[in-house]
Formats: sequence, structure tokens, C-alpha cells
Amino acid sequence: MKRVAVLGGGPAGAFAAELLASAGFKTIVLDEKLAWEKPCGGGLTYKAYHQYPFLIDNSAPKKLITKTVLAAPKAGEASLAMERPLVIYSRLDLNNLLLERAASAGADIEKARVLAVERRGEGWRIQTRGAPVEADFCVVAMGARNPLRDFGTELKPGDTMAALGYYVPGTQERIEIQFLPRLEGYIWVFPRCGHLSVGICGKGEPAHALRQRLDRYMEQRGIGRRDAVFYSHLLPSLETPSWKRNRVAGEGWMAIGDSAGLVDPITGEGLYYAIRSADLAARALLAEVGSVAAKVQEYRRLLRRDFAADLEFGSRLAKRIFHGNFLFGSVTARMVQFTRHSPRFARIMQDLFAGTQPYLGLKQRLLDNLNGSLLEIAMGFGFRRLLPGASKS
Repeated sequence: MKRVAVLGGGPAGAFAAELLASAGFKTIVLDEKLAWEKPCGGGLTYKAYHQYPFLIDNSAPKKLITKTVLAAPKAGEASLAMERPLVIYSRLDLNNLLLERAASAGADIEKARVLAVERRGEGWRIQTRGAPVEADFCVVAMGARNPLRDFGTELKPGDTMAALGYYVPGTQERIEIQFLPRLEGYIWVFPRCGHLSVGICGKGEPAHALRQRLDRYMEQRGIGRRDAVFYSHLLPSLETPSWKRNRVAGEGWMAIGDSAGLVDPITGEGLYYAIRSADLAARALLAEVGSVAAKVQEYRRLLRRDFAADLEFGSRLAKRIFHGNFLFGSVTARMVQFTRHSPRFARIMQDLFAGTQPYLGLKQRLLDNLNGSLLEIAMGFGFRRLLPGASKS
């Protein structure tokens, strides 16, 4: 294998290109836009920058946020102090950073639209608007709207969520997450450098209905839309059966990031999984396992062992979190209330935001802490009743 074509220059494709070029592969990145903006928050968790320190140790504009406010109907708000901050970039700045690293590692970066990919013997011929590109192997990183239908995840009805929002002039030093009734999703306010990203992601509702929910929220919060720029995007959000048949690789190719459906089905977070899957794809190609087919199988194995099984389990939890009930109230309302009143539960929420609490171990941890959390809540209410003038909300 001499030449690898990376189809797509977003975070997944750019990082894969850097790793492959650094390892000595002749690598070319093909993308019609290269760096571009998205409405999503652009937050990187502690898990991401702990594993890949360059994601925080760089000169690109960024914000380190240590406070999140959670809110849900009939539950009020809860303020969560994060010991391990969330690092928030403009997606344009983050993408530029990763593309520059790929170019410095020796990858060729070409602004070109991929029109078709054709198998030629044991290699590939990639059609663009310019001259065709020949490659021995393809890494598919073309996002959720991947036009190459034979490569990457096959999104079925119900396997996507819409993300849309505004770039609003302004600044603040906290993240806001608002849960909504009867919605598998949430509203976010993310502070970026020079503006706010105010948006909504949701599943099971058309985009126009989500936008109406978001507009009402902004009006209630006094967040003006004047001079705000509107964006929308599609995110993979695989249902449980789709994880089992997810098409992440094939003969002579691997898909990474959104093109492989590798997005958290609860939070919609995809940046970590884009970067991590790029790393695992590069490791598989470098693995001493013999044939190209063996390398493809190694990539599947690495994905499953590293995080895909956890995301599959998260797809089962999503419905229970957003539509379920606990102690005579919605799960999201109880999450907010427990975060406000129980230090034990707040620690679990901190670890979820940091990315260090896997879904596969979440149920047992919640059960282990439930009695203590309920006691903390009961004690908190009891002490407030003894204090003159204390709130009983």
C-alpha cells in the first residue's frame, strides 16, 4: 500500500491524514470546502484533550468553560461546576488547526469535490471536477451527508437527528443546557470566541418544529436573533439495531467520524469519536496483520472494543432518558433536581460531561449511589426547613 486518499477534510479526515502522513504513507485529502462552520457547539471533553493534548495545547482561539447550567420543565435549574473544563472552539478554527497539522505532516490538501469512487483492480480511481486521483486505499470522512452511498454507514429512518441554531453576537462564561418536554434532544447555549452558539438538536421532529422550539426559548430568555446567522446540520443518531449492522468498512476502505455513524446517541457529540476513529483507522492500517482485508477487520475490532459497544448501549438509554419517568417525574427533571441537591449525583454528571463515565457502567454507578443521593436530597430539604427564610423550592 503506497497511497491513501482521505475523502473529506473535517476533523476526522484531517486527523487521519496527519497520522497516516506521519507514518510514511503518501496521503492526499480531498474536500470541496475544507474548513467550514457548523452550528454544533464545538466542545471538546476532558477525555478528548487528555488523550490528545494538542487539542488544548495550541495557539488557536478557544474558551475553557468550567460551569454548566442544566434546566428542565418543572425542575428549575442546576449549576454544575466542572473541575475538568470543556474546551470550546469555533468549528472553523478547530478544522483549520487540524488541516494545518495534516499539511505539516506531509499530507497533500486539495480543495476538490469527490464525484465518484471506482474500484480499479486492488486500488481506487476517485473522480473529481479536475483530474482523477488514484489511490491504493480510501478513508471515507465525508460527514453525515456522505454522498457515496456504497461507503460508510447506511442511515435508516430514525437514525438521524437534526441540529440547527444561530451564531449570536455576545459572550458569557457558562454553558446552558435546556431539556424540553417530549423531545429526544435539548437546547444548548455554548460560548465561543466572539459569539454564542445557540441551537437545538432533536430526533423525531421535523426541522421547522425544532426551530420553533428554539425561537420560543430565545424569546423567553431575551436572546435576540437580530444580526444572528442561522445554520443547520444533520447528525447520525443510530438506533440500537443499526449499530449491530453498521457498515464502517469494506474492501479497500474504512469510514470514520460521522460517515461511520460514530456519534453519541444521547448528547449528539461527535468530535471525540471523529478524532478517535481516525486514530483507530490509522492504527489498523499500520497494524502488522498482513493483508488489507485483515487490516479492515482489525479496524472493526478496535472500534467495537474502544467505544462502539458503549455507544450502542447509549442508544438504548436515550429513550429512557428523554421520554422516561422516575419518582413520579420525568427523568430529565430528576437529573436536574438531583444535580442541584446531591453532591454524589453532581459528581456523576461531571464525569459524564468530561467523557470519563461510560454508559455501560452508568446504571451500576447510579444504583450504587442512589441511596446516598436520596439521603443527601432529603437532608438538604430538611436542613432548609430549619433555616429561617430559607427557600423550600
